[in-house]
Amino acid sequence: MGTFMRELQYMTWKGGRKLIKWLQKHRLLAPKMKCPVCRTHMKMSRTGSTKIGYRWRCRRRCHKEISKSIRTGSIFEGSHMEISEWLKIMQNFAQGLRKRHIDLIEEGAARSSTSITRVYNTLRQCCVTAIKRLQRRKKMRIGGRHAFVVIDESKFRHKRKYNRGRFGRTWRRKHSWVFGMLEVQGTSRKPILKLVKHRRRNNLLPIIRKYVVPGSEILSDCWRAYNTLPQHGYIHYQVNHRRYFVHPQSGAHTQHMERAWRTYKENIYRFRGNLTKQSLKTNLCLVEWNYWLGKNHRHGPIGRLIHDIKKVYRF
Repeated sequence: MGTFMRELQYMTWKGGRKLIKWLQKHRLLAPKMKCPVCRTHMKMSRTGSTKIGYRWRCRRRCHKEISKSIRTGSIFEGSHMEISEWLKIMQNFAQGLRKRHIDLIEEGAARSSTSITRVYNTLRQCCVTAIKRLQRRKKMRIGGRHAFVVIDESKFRHKRKYNRGRFGRTWRRKHSWVFGMLEVQGTSRKPILKLVKHRRRNNLLPIIRKYVVPGSEILSDCWRAYNTLPQHGYIHYQVNHRRYFVHPQSGAHTQHMERAWRTYKENIYRFRGNLTKQSLKTNLCLVEWNYWLGKNHRHGPIGRLIHDIKKVYRF
């Protein structure tokens, strides 16, 4: 466990004014607050009417006493949960622990399943915003000289055990194919996952040209949509899965992507993130955030999560 995570756990346990100061230091709470009437800085004073025990107050003589919540403008605003409960859920979210809601309630992280769902949705939106910001800056490019890219497509739909039981709503959904591109560079893995309606050449080729650097080595199966990749400046290796899973001459295979599909699907099915098109797209962005941003931060995923929250809720 990292130093930053231990510090966060200690502050969560300590609570009180030290926790507020720590949150203000990391810009999760506003370090200063101006009075909406006289525009002077308000003072943080202790009160027993709130769970956190502090409020912003302005007691100048030119107007009546004005007070604001300590959560104003932050990610905690509008929530009745204690900030320590928020931090416990954030730690669970960043660590990737697949705990059930009932387990989190028993541990004292929250009091209801609805509250946990709202917190998770808020944190997911912060991660999705970070990935979209990375795409706008055109920094999500894979491939190149020292890496190769494995591409494959997989269907994300409701699964029935032993082919029994009712079909889920996902069988009626038009968008069920997920096109995946995985950069392999030593022990590093960087996936790009896109939900597509069909796996035709017109749907897949523009995505490849947008995210894969020209001249990169691409490994795939013998799906006919990939046959024109050499014409667009890529070095293409194909594997015929009807004959073998590893090409006897080149040694090319797609097992990196096949193994990654299992991990991605386990996480998405575990959180029931496959019911609608929008929920699936959000969870695919969350997988990308974990590998592109979360694991590369100096303080790990929890440090990156706090960084992305500060980008959304600015002071």
